[in-house]
Amino acid sequence: MDEGNRKKRKKGKIIAIICACVAAALIIADIAIGNYLVSFAIQRGVAGQTDVAPEPETADEAERTIRENYERMEKEKEEWLKTANLETVSVISDDGLRLEGDIFKANNDSHRWVIAIHGYTGDRSTMYSSAMVYADRDYNILTPDMRAHGKSEGDYIGMGWLDRKDIFKWIELILQRDPKARIVLHGVSMGGATVMMTVGEKLPENVVAAIEDCGYTSVWDIFSDEAKYLFHIPEFPLLHTASAFSKLRAGYSFTEATAIEQVKKAEVPMLFIHGSKDNFVRAEMVYKVYEACPTPKKLYVAEGAGHGMSFFLDPERYTREVVDFLEEAGM
Repeated sequence: MDEGNRKKRKKGKIIAIICACVAAALIIADIAIGNYLVSFAIQRGVAGQTDVAPEPETADEAERTIRENYERMEKEKEEWLKTANLETVSVISDDGLRLEGDIFKANNDSHRWVIAIHGYTGDRSTMYSSAMVYADRDYNILTPDMRAHGKSEGDYIGMGWLDRKDIFKWIELILQRDPKARIVLHGVSMGGATVMMTVGEKLPENVVAAIEDCGYTSVWDIFSDEAKYLFHIPEFPLLHTASAFSKLRAGYSFTEATAIEQVKKAEVPMLFIHGSKDNFVRAEMVYKVYEACPTPKKLYVAEGAGHGMSFFLDPERYTREVVDFLEEAGM
């Protein structure tokens, strides 16, 4: 009987050791993968090396229209840049990073300004077409490189959350030059999320309106979608671990970086834009942030447009929506 008990105890110990080893291996794997996900998603020099967007769901005809409009506007933009009054400027972020941008002075007598904010792994030049459209309407335009993008310093992409504080530095720069400035915030994709995260802070009265185009509800939501699409992994536990590593390495967690909660605190009129065929930042996200906004607001869903393509699918309609909204906002 004692021999049988000893064998059972020995077998139990072996099973316990195996279970402990498996658990330890899973924990180590979770830590390693979580840390890798942070590098993959937000570390400069690593993020953007892999195409993270799903295959577009836009129709062939829409793709042709987008391509033709894009090529036409690229030519128009290049001609405009030859004579545009461009000045390169910089600010220092609260955490000591040098951030660089361009100012396009369209009219020295105009106090109308727009800060045009680019998307994930892009740079300020991707907003030049928008700058051209605003310049035609006597807006002065500031196109910054977000931290860890373009010529701005930074090791980690802010995903809009760190960037919201950087936008205040750009606002201050404009007000130093033009104390009477009336400023519009306009961002696309991560830039749209940046706009939404910024309006949740106490803005100077000079900021009078905000436009977000295809921004996400939160960093958690967009990275959760990407984890499922790219790696076929669930949120728990890997995304939780990655969020913790992001807090340690970049200074913010995925859960705190939420556009939808910031929009609830907005005090300026807002225009929300999204493509109906956006399967990267899912189109349903725009309805959530739109509903959360307590200020005067408008919603424009571009039928048939994919991620960030609403402008190029129908530039005239897009511009009309923006201009009408800004006129209603008193610009």
